[in-house]
Amino acid sequence: MNFVMPDFYPAASEILLLVMACFILLVDLVLPSTKRWIIALLTQLTLVGCAIVTFVTADGQVVLTFSNMFVDDLLGDFLKLLVYVSVSAMLIYSRGYLAARNLEKSEFYLLVLFSTLGMMVMISASHFVSLYLGLELLSLSLYALVALDRDSPRATEAAMKYFVLGALASGLLLYGMSMIYGATGTLEIGGVAQSIYHGVANKTILVFGLVFLVSGLAFKLGLVPFHMWIPDVYHGAPTAITLFIGSAPKLAGFAIAMRLLVYGLFELAGEWQVMLTILAVLSIAIGNVVAVAQTNLKRMLAYSAISHMGFMLLGLLSGVVGGDRHFALNAYSSAMFYAISYVLMTLGSFGMILLLSRAGHEAENLEDFKGLSQRSPWFALMMGILMFSLAGVPFFVGFWAKFSVLLAVVDTGQIWLVVVAVFFSLIGAFYYLRVVKLMWFDAPIQTAPIEATLDMRMLLSVNGLAVALLGAFPQAIMTLCTFTLLRSL
Repeated sequence: MNFVMPDFYPAASEILLLVMACFILLVDLVLPSTKRWIIALLTQLTLVGCAIVTFVTADGQVVLTFSNMFVDDLLGDFLKLLVYVSVSAMLIYSRGYLAARNLEKSEFYLLVLFSTLGMMVMISASHFVSLYLGLELLSLSLYALVALDRDSPRATEAAMKYFVLGALASGLLLYGMSMIYGATGTLEIGGVAQSIYHGVANKTILVFGLVFLVSGLAFKLGLVPFHMWIPDVYHGAPTAITLFIGSAPKLAGFAIAMRLLVYGLFELAGEWQVMLTILAVLSIAIGNVVAVAQTNLKRMLAYSAISHMGFMLLGLLSGVVGGDRHFALNAYSSAMFYAISYVLMTLGSFGMILLLSRAGHEAENLEDFKGLSQRSPWFALMMGILMFSLAGVPFFVGFWAKFSVLLAVVDTGQIWLVVVAVFFSLIGAFYYLRVVKLMWFDAPIQTAPIEATLDMRMLLSVNGLAVALLGAFPQAIMTLCTFTLLRSL
């Protein structure tokens, strides 16, 4: 058997990140504990280096390598750049919080880098094996990150729940992949698509495999009824880790949904659209209704995440209805735009919680935001912008994200789905606007001045203003989403 040397160029950014992670691991062995800031700096430089390599190697061509297990296309490059930005912002937001709790360890930065590598592999996977490897690398790193605070019973309990349920979901996903392999005879996502298109696959086994596949995917995205881990993990994990779980992995989740459902199982759209419709409606309904009853902001944002992922599904399921593919590109680009907008808003929201938290105090309850306008009008304004955007109030980026997805659904003629989504969005607006009311109209409980580093203050301001500016000029991101999908589908 002749061994064919793979082309390493398309995976240059992944290779760089892996090499740097190993280098940082070695540096940590000889670094004194007083100079841990060097690890943080090296981690940020690694992300910047990966972004440069990804940008330089992006030529708009679809290139397969590693025996067709890895694909380099414009969609993957764009999502990876967004992942770098998201992870870098998370590290800046988190540093003060972790340092105040003695959690700023080298393990944190290394696990974040390996999680990022897992997301990058997921985004570029064109084979069931590479997709599963990337997913497990991300998942195992997240399990460890949730349990980073070993002295916290709440964090340990959350990590155990996440691990057990995550293992169950991984099993479902793997079993679904094995059934699809049995029906088609291939593990390549492109090969699966060709096998189904030419009618040589066993349709009954395919549908059964699809059910398990969608179930595993639904767990990773936190969709009802596979959402049980989301509130407990968001609440139990240190807020810095919650920020990480709620941001960049959502982009990777969108990527694997596109790779599996649209690239690989497009001919079964009639079957998986019904499943996604049920998941989307349940997620939007239960996520918004249960969030109203929450007094803990992290749990509120957890149920909010469930409803937002339901909205993202609306874009994916609107691609093809009744065999009509005319609106597919518009629908998928709206789902991608929604995922990007949600990550941007999540970064800012949890960034505000980290800003108000201090040593010995977690600013995670609604009452912690009472009278924030009297302590800092500027940051109360930033939080107000983020809440308005999450609620879908015109004309912030969250409004345009919801509007583009609902427009895609209208194009398919499923008006009832639009009515349901809008109805529960109106219910959801209550718990976001409640935060604004507490900040501007209630007397403050805490009167201590807000202490934060200059870089965190600047980043939070940029984050909030970006939500407002992208709401005023959403066409730039929408066009980028459409362009990258057009060159990658």
